[in-house]
Amino acid sequence: MTLTIRDVEVEGRAGLDVRIADGRIAEIGPRLGRATQELDGRGGALIPGLCDHHIHLFALAAQAESVVLDGVTSAAGLAARIDAAVVARRPGAWIRVQGYHETMAGDLTRRDLDALAPRHRLRVQHQTGSLWMLNSLALEGLDDGAAVLERDAAGAATGRIWRGDAWLRARIGAEPPRLDAIGRRLAGYGVTALTDASVTTDADAAGRLAQAARRGVLPQRLTLMSGGPLTAPADGAFAVGPVKVLLDDHALIDLDDFIGRIALARAWGRRVAVHCVTAGELALTLAAFDAAGAGRGDRIEHGGVIPAAAIPQLRALGLTVVTQSAFIHERGDRYAAQVDLGEQADLYRCASLTAAGVPVAGSSDAPYATPDPWQAMASAIDRRSGGGRVLGGVERLAPAAALGLYLGDPADPGGPARRIVVGVSADLCLLAGGLGEVLADPRAERVRATLLGGQITHEAAKAD
Repeated sequence: MTLTIRDVEVEGRAGLDVRIADGRIAEIGPRLGRATQELDGRGGALIPGLCDHHIHLFALAAQAESVVLDGVTSAAGLAARIDAAVVARRPGAWIRVQGYHETMAGDLTRRDLDALAPRHRLRVQHQTGSLWMLNSLALEGLDDGAAVLERDAAGAATGRIWRGDAWLRARIGAEPPRLDAIGRRLAGYGVTALTDASVTTDADAAGRLAQAARRGVLPQRLTLMSGGPLTAPADGAFAVGPVKVLLDDHALIDLDDFIGRIALARAWGRRVAVHCVTAGELALTLAAFDAAGAGRGDRIEHGGVIPAAAIPQLRALGLTVVTQSAFIHERGDRYAAQVDLGEQADLYRCASLTAAGVPVAGSSDAPYATPDPWQAMASAIDRRSGGGRVLGGVERLAPAAALGLYLGDPADPGGPARRIVVGVSADLCLLAGGLGEVLADPRAERVRATLLGGQITHEAAKAD
């Protein structure tokens, strides 16, 4: 079967047809011959499918079953959201809350959560994803002396669990959430490739993701990171990405330990991706790569704070920064209140990195920010918070450069943008309008169709 997409703009040339055969682009030109199937492009731009270079799929899917704290700014707002969930669930049931930050109600402990939900098993996840907070009912039967459980001076569990996702999931018996709605949603954004950056991915989690890809539940090409060994399946259901190293500013690992982890990744034939949100985490990472050696494919995840003095070292080491511009929009008002004006350009840098020759790629970090790449592009272009404040305006990107953050190959984020040329896999995004018009106001609603290997995975409803 062949598919021809009629009347599209390709790399600035209007009025072209694109013929697809056997999952690849077979021909590009005006007024191509008839095909088994045709799709009217209506003059819209045809671009490569977008890649989200850092996402957490199971956590994003779990968001649909969670109480999400978007828009909550006070203890009263937190209590109101949890009260609504308590009313809807039987006593003893689990309530999962996502997106907490200390600006809402301070540092929560089990006693605070007991007051909010005394008859339900309540667990609240911090906005960063690094911390779970549990009430007393939720902790029952879980306190086995594990190191992930924080304790007070008397040795009692506070209810705070650091980086304990896998430990907690194993003990409460939570089943991985369904991924079908997530696959459809991402296809609707024009996304055809995903890199899951979860350090907890093991053979079981990878197998579940592979099955979702095989069944078309996830209509995207998958690359998986992991903290340990991982083997790609023979059928290519997923590719193996870098080894993830997770850093926490409050408990940084020893430099020798860090260097050892890099050496282990090399022994597995893999690159390294390091979670770096703070300047302290970045400084340790640069020291480790300087000692162990770095190269193309090694990555800084987030780059939440990159001092200007670190940019030449990033360039010299050949590191790629995989960033999330959407945080400027979603958390920018808080950043504006807490970060000195002179340091706001250090937040989620883009323009200064690319100008210095540091490869930069875009991603969502969903569910910790929106999975919509078009919102992230808009944030990279205007650097405006939700309240309209500009943070680090010198880091703004031109619209085409913002789009380019999502066009790199999953195996080479920040590398050359994939192109619409004969012979490449037909992983495509069809837009409702010319590229310049769409990028002047980037919105997911401008995605008309998405194709993976020439198969339509999303098609917007036709206007009357």
